[in-house]
Amino acid sequence: MSDTQPELRYDVIAIGNALVDVLAHSSDKVIEDLGLTRGGMTLIDTARAEELYAHMGPTAQISGGSAANTLAGMAALGARCAFIGQVADDQLGEVFAHDIRAADIAFGTPARAGDPPTGRCLIFVTSDAQRTMNTFLGASQFLPAEALDLDAIAASAVLYLEGYLWDPAEPRAAMRKAIDTAKAAGRKVAFTMSDAFVIDRHGGDFRELIAQGQIDILFANATELAALTGLEDFDAGLASLVDHVPVIVVTRGEHGAVAISGGERVEVPAEPIARVVDTTGAGDLFAAGFLFGHVRERPAAECLRLGAICASEVISHFGARPEVNLAELVAERVG
Repeated sequence: MSDTQPELRYDVIAIGNALVDVLAHSSDKVIEDLGLTRGGMTLIDTARAEELYAHMGPTAQISGGSAANTLAGMAALGARCAFIGQVADDQLGEVFAHDIRAADIAFGTPARAGDPPTGRCLIFVTSDAQRTMNTFLGASQFLPAEALDLDAIAASAVLYLEGYLWDPAEPRAAMRKAIDTAKAAGRKVAFTMSDAFVIDRHGGDFRELIAQGQIDILFANATELAALTGLEDFDAGLASLVDHVPVIVVTRGEHGAVAISGGERVEVPAEPIARVVDTTGAGDLFAAGFLFGHVRERPAAECLRLGAICASEVISHFGARPEVNLAELVAERVG
C-alpha cells in the first residue's frame, strides 16, 4: 500500500467490453439451424454478425457489456461508479456512451476513430428464457493501456475486471496495468470469470493471478468454478481456492449462491420469481448486489441476498439492465 492513499472517489471502477446488446426472441429450431451454442457465448466476426442479424426477428437494442451491466445495477442501488471501455466513433458508440452516463456512471474513455465499429452482442432468447449470445467485440477489443484513467483506478475502492475482455491482447495488457495500479494504491481487485470458454483459453493466467494474491474477490458460476479448478466436485473446487482468494462468490442458478469470506461459508437460495423471461445479465446483476453490499461492509450473507434480489429483477424481463428502482426493491425485501 502506498504511504498516501488517494482520496476515495468511486466505490467501483470497472473495465469491460463496451457493447450494445441486440436481443430477439427465437425458436430452438433457429438456434439449431444456425449452429449456435445454446446457452453459451461465442465470439463472432463481422461476416457472422451480419449473417446472424439477418436471421433475427424484431429486436430490442440495449446498451450492455457484462461489467457495464454490473455498474448499472450498482449505480441504481446508490453506489459511485466509473467505467473504462472502448467504443468507436459511430452511432452505437454514441448510444453506449449516452446510456452509461444516463445511469450516473462516469465514462470518459475517448471514442476510437475508424474500423472496427462499436461492438455488439446478438442475443437469441428462447421460450425457456435461455439466452444464446454471439458477441462481435468490434472496437472494445482495442482498449489500449494509454486509455486507462489511472488516477480514477487508484481512487476506487474496488477495481472490477470482466473476464470476457481478457481474450484480446491489447485490453489484457491494459487490465494487467490496472491491477498493478489498484494494488499499489491499496485497493481491492474483483474479477468475474465470465464464461468457461475464457477459462479454457486463459485459465493459466487466471490461476497465476490467484496464486499471486492479485484477486481479492472472485465471481464465478458452478461451471466456471469446475473449469478453473479442474475439479468437478463443487465443494472440492471451492476448497482449492479458499487459501488464495479472500472472497469467493459462486452462483448456482435456481439453486442459489454460495460465498466464502474470511473462511466462513454462507449460502442463499434463489429469490422467488413468478416467471423467468430472459436470463441475460443474471450474473452481472448478482455481482452488482453483492459488490454493493461488500463496499458497504455488509455481512457476506446479506451481500449474497442483495445479489439474489438484483438477479431476480433482471431475469423477470427482457434485457440485462434493471427496469425497476433497485434501491426501493432492496429496501422492501431486506429492510
